[in-house]
Amino acid sequence: MGLRATISGRVRAGMACALALALAGCGPSGLRGRSPSATPLPPPTSAIEVSPLTGTGDPNRIGSGPIKIALIAPLTGPNGSSALGLSLRNAVELAVGAFDNAEVTVIVKDDQSSPAGAKSAAQAAIAEGAELIVGPLFSANVREVGAVARMAGKPVIGFSTDASVAGRGVYLLSFLVESYVDRIVDYAAARGKRSMAALIPDSDYGRLAEAAFLTAAARNDVRVMAVERLRPGASASAAAQKIAGLGAQIDALFIPEQAEAMAGLAQALASAGIDGKRVQILGTGLWNDARVLKLPALQGAWFAAPDNGGFNGFAASYRDKFGADPARVATLAYDAIALSVALARQQGSERFSERVLQGTSGFSGTDGIFRFRADGQNERGLSVQMIGNGTTSVISPAPRSFGAAPSGL
Repeated sequence: MGLRATISGRVRAGMACALALALAGCGPSGLRGRSPSATPLPPPTSAIEVSPLTGTGDPNRIGSGPIKIALIAPLTGPNGSSALGLSLRNAVELAVGAFDNAEVTVIVKDDQSSPAGAKSAAQAAIAEGAELIVGPLFSANVREVGAVARMAGKPVIGFSTDASVAGRGVYLLSFLVESYVDRIVDYAAARGKRSMAALIPDSDYGRLAEAAFLTAAARNDVRVMAVERLRPGASASAAAQKIAGLGAQIDALFIPEQAEAMAGLAQALASAGIDGKRVQILGTGLWNDARVLKLPALQGAWFAAPDNGGFNGFAASYRDKFGADPARVATLAYDAIALSVALARQQGSERFSERVLQGTSGFSGTDGIFRFRADGQNERGLSVQMIGNGTTSVISPAPRSFGAAPSGL
């Protein structure tokens, strides 16, 4: 007996929209201008009642349709089972359950949190007939899976935030630092911020953020007065003092730091006399964390992130179904599978082709609109949020549609 779902009328309407895919051709690059609305994917809902698995008794298969898709996730790691991998797998079950009689079977493969395990998982999935691979999560694993999938002519939708592993046929659905930086710098410039500095972590993430920051600043004709690097394990005081020494030469300060490091950095800002009421502090979606939102020095700061509503609804449905909170990245697995099912229904033999996956209108998922570029990276519609009183408020809503064509085309 196949996987069943009982879905409310609201969700059925969302599914109908999801299956009416409007994929436009390529046009001028950029996000400005208008194109057909992004195709909505069906939202998760607590009204969904999904049987645990298919009737096969195989815990590694979800659904019973003829079209096979593989999920490669870190179900185990060095210390045994992985809650992160389980969260991704559970999100897939919710996604399949959002459709009556979904035409797919999802083959669940464990990459054992290692590149070698990911390579073996990809080889096994393709041998079992997978037409599309969803996942894995870690960059080295995506690289191995991509190499296997390319040889077989199968596309991959991975979850790594390392844009260097993207490429033709290997698409990233993750939240890329470049999207965060573009959104916050564009918004700040539009609000009159014309002279900026940056405190950048000395890490791979920081280097990506710095490159994106300099590019976005140049595009907006913003002056970059200083870039100070934050060394791992070192005090941020000296770097903060150098920024403070710029005085009125800057009107914004960009800090793409991880949430766990922001308490010490916020203290360094306050000690250096950097006043967020005079210098607008800017960040990325990494700040959407309770540890950051409560810091006094960051009240009034702006950062780019997906709207919270989609994830909050997903998390409620996940808790109803599984009795636990999902990992934040679980929405990526949900959206990737929901997209796959929708494309399988509407696009026939072309369902996972480059033309379809790179549709310029994009798709509207749990975390807002997204679309894939020809180089495998993505563009996302992000909101700008302001920190205040230990919480956030949206000061610039996420867009509901894209411009004419992805910038990578």
